[in-house]
Amino acid sequence: MTVHFIGAGPGAADLLTLRGRDLIASCPVCLYAGSLVPEAVLAHCPPGARIVNTAPLDLDAIMAEIASAHAQGLDVARLHSGDLSIWSALGEQLRRLRALGIPFTVTPGVPAFAAAAAALETELTLPGVAQSVVLTRTPGRASAMPGGERLAAFAATGATLAIHLSVANLARVVDDLTPFYGADCPAAVVFRASWPDERVVRATLGALAEAVDPAISRTALILVGRALGAEDFSESRLYAADYDRRYRPQSAESPWVGWRHGDD
Repeated sequence: MTVHFIGAGPGAADLLTLRGRDLIASCPVCLYAGSLVPEAVLAHCPPGARIVNTAPLDLDAIMAEIASAHAQGLDVARLHSGDLSIWSALGEQLRRLRALGIPFTVTPGVPAFAAAAAALETELTLPGVAQSVVLTRTPGRASAMPGGERLAAFAATGATLAIHLSVANLARVVDDLTPFYGADCPAAVVFRASWPDERVVRATLGALAEAVDPAISRTALILVGRALGAEDFSESRLYAADYDRRYRPQSAESPWVGWRHGDD
């Protein structure tokens, strides 16, 4: 028996990895975060599968479901939205499974920030503009922020910021970031990225709070940074005609010549 933790992606039912789909189809038990995982993903469950929406359950109840499946020798598909590496409560579940000696696997999913960037038709890292993306959030009821992880500290780097779980604090976010990025900095809020009711709001940082519908109070991502609206940026060297790289050596003396043919 194995518990398969699966990143179910940002919302669109077809933004699911093939591995994730196949694991869901192989498990007679499926626990899914019903508040964020679309029910269409559950169509991959096998006939007769036990399907449990964990949204109303606490951690003890979720672990009880897993323990029951373990006692019966039944594999479990544990579905979380987005990718499991951030804000998924994966760590606390794995800690308990290790203590119980229950085996598990982890399958990554498409993260929300990637779906939001796709909706914006934007690369978040551009040469000479930004080469880092910071995934962060503001303090909330579920999790406090460590003292050093302040928006101002991240903003001082000039990186592209992808701010999760914070649209309800949008006015405060704008106030914190404006001294570093300027009121004219490109910004956006993407609501329910990749879902059928996806909404995209683009504005300058200074105008963003007024541009966003107050009804958007959750399930939205804030993005801020010069890369969001840049057009005047240098092309990368990666595809430059004179760039010496292993798949396109520029001379017989290139260190990549032997490598291309599998030589030492």
